[in-house]
Amino acid sequence: MTDISQALAEIKRGADEILPEEDLIKKLEEGKPLKIKAGFDPTAPDLHLGHTVLINKLKTFQDLGHEVIFLIGDFTGLIGDPTGKSATRKPLTKEDVLKNAETYKEQVFKILDPAKTTIAFNSTWFDEFGAADMIKLAARQTVARMLERDDFKKRYAGGQSIAIHEFLYPLVQGWDSVALKADVELGGTDQRFNLLMGRELQKEEGQRPQSVLMMPLLEGLDGVQKMSKSLNNYIGITDAPNDMFGKVMSISDDLMWRYYDLLSFRPLNEIEELKAKVEAGQNPRDIKIDLAKELIARFHDDNAAEQAHADFIKRFQKNALPDDIPEVTVEAGEDIAIGNLLKEAGLVASTSEAMRMIKQGAVKLNGKEKITDNKMLVAVGSSEIYQVGKRKFAKVTVN
Repeated sequence: MTDISQALAEIKRGADEILPEEDLIKKLEEGKPLKIKAGFDPTAPDLHLGHTVLINKLKTFQDLGHEVIFLIGDFTGLIGDPTGKSATRKPLTKEDVLKNAETYKEQVFKILDPAKTTIAFNSTWFDEFGAADMIKLAARQTVARMLERDDFKKRYAGGQSIAIHEFLYPLVQGWDSVALKADVELGGTDQRFNLLMGRELQKEEGQRPQSVLMMPLLEGLDGVQKMSKSLNNYIGITDAPNDMFGKVMSISDDLMWRYYDLLSFRPLNEIEELKAKVEAGQNPRDIKIDLAKELIARFHDDNAAEQAHADFIKRFQKNALPDDIPEVTVEAGEDIAIGNLLKEAGLVASTSEAMRMIKQGAVKLNGKEKITDNKMLVAVGSSEIYQVGKRKFAKVTVN
């Protein structure tokens, strides 16, 4: 264990809140390895950088000598986490949950040391729960208490349905902390109610209540909404190196520092030095390149990071077209409007997005000519390379 003040500084790095902080300090001062828990429901096969905010913090505790438990919620995944949802989630099948759980196990060890990490499944104890046990657990809280949760409160006030099983989720998550005898639980700021439920249940079971460390939700590429696959503003940890590099380079200079705080493993003093360099006039692009290479090296390797950097320079700084442009055929039967062509080719999500990108000067033909006429018609039989933004290319043939 390092000096307590230094350890606490690393633990608090990027954190939103610790409840109660003085309780965590006392635990650290005892000098014993603590059980640090973070739970992940395997609701999708791939993790993105937003998920790794908590995993990075687990690594911080791991590096400080504590016992890290990566909890896969294969049981809670069957319920479906209602946190932040405006409607009841469709529970996953057991097969989907187990399949996704396997990919999580592979991906998490790109960050955590497998020799020092405990992978746990909450089905281990909940499969032994009978109906009577679940009823007893449900009796621990009232409906009024559950409706204090912001998302439940909003849905109830708005006349939207809340399924009974959704009330079980915070209790089940809280019981995980009892089963694991967790000293600290990590979670996002949207998990506050669930995290504190763990403290309550531990108290009732005569255990020392866990400390709670809440991390902010990482903004996606747009810098506004939280990173999400459904919003297509994410960087997946299984993304190809070139895609990952381009996405990192697309974020704003301000958001870059947020990513450094939550995603980089650089020491805090080094990040402060980087900020000073930018304030002194260094191009933030250079600092962003360092971040992109660090992340690619973590999830791929150093060679992939260097190659992605070289490809980025070739493609974007010299206006060269990539070597691996996908070929798309659009079946139109007649001349087609440029907005419809871009949509049908998968380069934009909608014709309105196409119009917006054309207006911004972000649509090019064959890597050189900007398309400025949003009413332009593309003739049947044409075969040209279209570029939208910095990363989307396609050679489109119109039939």
